[in-house]
Amino acid sequence: MTTTRLEPGSLAPAFTLLDQDDQAVTLKDLRGGRVILFFYPEAMTPGCTTEACDFRDSLNSFASAGVRVIGISKDDVAKLKRFAERDRLNYTLLSDEDLAVQQAYGVWGEKALYGKIVVGSIRSTFVVGEDGRIERAWYNVKATGHVARIRRELGLDG
Repeated sequence: MTTTRLEPGSLAPAFTLLDQDDQAVTLKDLRGGRVILFFYPEAMTPGCTTEACDFRDSLNSFASAGVRVIGISKDDVAKLKRFAERDRLNYTLLSDEDLAVQQAYGVWGEKALYGKIVVGSIRSTFVVGEDGRIERAWYNVKATGHVARIRRELGLDG
């Protein structure tokens, strides 16, 4: 568990994780373009499916603006593959089974779930700039409406 909170201007923590096709993806290799990293609790659950499909449905506007979308969860590669296929998710999903990346980004910790405090993935999103620094950080977001908010704040709904 972590109390880390990344702020705009801080360097995005480096990582190398496997995607849904069992290929390594390194944050450093994505430099030169903006990247949205969205952390979600668990593939194929209702809220996470809603959020993932919202990103899928907005992918053209993000891509047109040169922004790459990447989802990260604690799910294993096989589950991510099923999630991507089932919901036609046309972007990269990364597996963080050991939670190291979630801890580095401050998205693994205590949260309220159905009125109880539990430890788990805190739904959060980051925009990483071309220089590898955090441009925006949203912690503890709602699955519904979040993608529309990101598009508005990035000026993509013009």
